[in-house]
Amino acid sequence: MADKDYLAWPFFDERHAALERELDAWAAALPAHDEGDVDKACRGLVRLLGDAGWLRHAVAGTAYGGTHDAIGTRAICLIRETLARHDGLADFAFAMQGLGSGAISLFGTPEQRDAYLPRVARGDAIAAFALSEPDAGSDVAALQCAATADGDHYVLDGEKTWISNGGIADFYIVFARTGEAPGARGISAFVVDGNTPGLTIAERIAVIAPHPLARLRFDGCRIPAARRIGDAGQGFKVAMATLDVFRTSVAAAALGFARRALDEALARARSRRMFGQVLADFQLTQAKLAQMATGIDAAALLTYRAAWLRDSGARVTKEAAMAKLTATETAQQVIDAALQLFGGQGVVSGQPVEQLYREIRALRIYEGASEVQQLIIARELLRAAD
Repeated sequence: MADKDYLAWPFFDERHAALERELDAWAAALPAHDEGDVDKACRGLVRLLGDAGWLRHAVAGTAYGGTHDAIGTRAICLIRETLARHDGLADFAFAMQGLGSGAISLFGTPEQRDAYLPRVARGDAIAAFALSEPDAGSDVAALQCAATADGDHYVLDGEKTWISNGGIADFYIVFARTGEAPGARGISAFVVDGNTPGLTIAERIAVIAPHPLARLRFDGCRIPAARRIGDAGQGFKVAMATLDVFRTSVAAAALGFARRALDEALARARSRRMFGQVLADFQLTQAKLAQMATGIDAAALLTYRAAWLRDSGARVTKEAAMAKLTATETAQQVIDAALQLFGGQGVVSGQPVEQLYREIRALRIYEGASEVQQLIIARELLRAAD
């Protein structure tokens, strides 16, 4: 049983605790899914999350199916932490519905919101966020995918890669160079339906923690100008604002993985007999458990500070980066320590700690690698010092 004492912290009120309790019970009853057909599993989880009403927290606007008019950062963090503790793919399915539609929630026209957000909230449409390219990952300003104005349309040409939900998404939020200015100031954002002519799935990408992932190709892909999100040349702003909302939730997912690893480690330490005693009797084991628990609490404090600040209306670029950096790096250490306590059993395929070991690795890379978070934190410190 995971430690729930953190729900009594002043960052939360009773509605957050009630949300966690209800979701925890729901997630505990999720059916097992087959990693061999990850597309089917992901579609099924989106449907389950939609039918149960959890996806309503991932979109903004009660008129468009959302729980509230603004996305509640603490709520999505609690949802991601709880889902991750139970099922990494369920966390992925929820997160991508939010990230993939976040630009529409934040900057979409009423028509765009009406066309997409209710379907996302119901689980009727799967969303995706298409930003990264073969030569533009952390350096977003270097992207080369181009959108050329052509009357009342834009024509998209280029590639995107590492796109989560690639191949199963009903629509993609695509960021492309429109040329209003050099670098980041010449990028715009578009909604591109998955069946648009000229959009093809160039490659499906298999990763160590299976989920739908693909490289996309755009070849003369015509998009109505009405599908542009925000003003021309404002795509970098749209992308960064969207990531600012959901970056803290990556830290929360890492917390969920870490808490599950600690639970597994505690159970192992109390039951595994060695040299006439159990692992928990060894001081080395006790020290490791203490380090794990302390690291998790430290990461949780940073994570929910950032979430609370954002819900309070504050700018949280530095705080979100601190949370993601600390939580993902700590979770990697906690899960590695838990696996070590299991010995050879820990690397058996399908064991919980083995699955967690695969799940956590990508979180230190996506939505800004740990090294990028360090740069963001330093930049914000230097800006404040000036």
